[in-house]
Amino acid sequence: MSAAPKEPSIEISLTGMRFHVCVGVLPHERELAQPLEIDLVVRHDAVRAGVLDYRGLYEATRDTVHSDERTYLEALAERIAARVLAMDGVRWTRVAIRKPHVPIGGPLDYVQVAVERDHG
Repeated sequence: MSAAPKEPSIEISLTGMRFHVCVGVLPHERELAQPLEIDLVVRHDAVRAGVLDYRGLYEATRDTVHSDERTYLEALAERIAARVLAMDGVRWTRVAIRKPHVPIGGPLDYVQVAVERDHG
């Protein structure tokens, strides 16, 4: 018995979006804006939904980042994923957020949190 064929989709990536936001556990992280870098990947059903405007993906990410600073990376990634999945034709998304300069007690390039979500 063969598996059902997958519906065709287009993968779109916005890589290295940069924002400054108050995010973190420590009091100073919640008062002073810090750099974040975000990668967003979506799988889009262009056959049924038509073309997906990349600007809409960027705006959804930007607006979510700036809607509620003083948060955590995990919660921010979840909110971005939910907002993007609500867009017409988006079937799957992966959101990766990198935060450099994390006060972790040793050398570190960045901390990264990534979530993957779909309609399934």
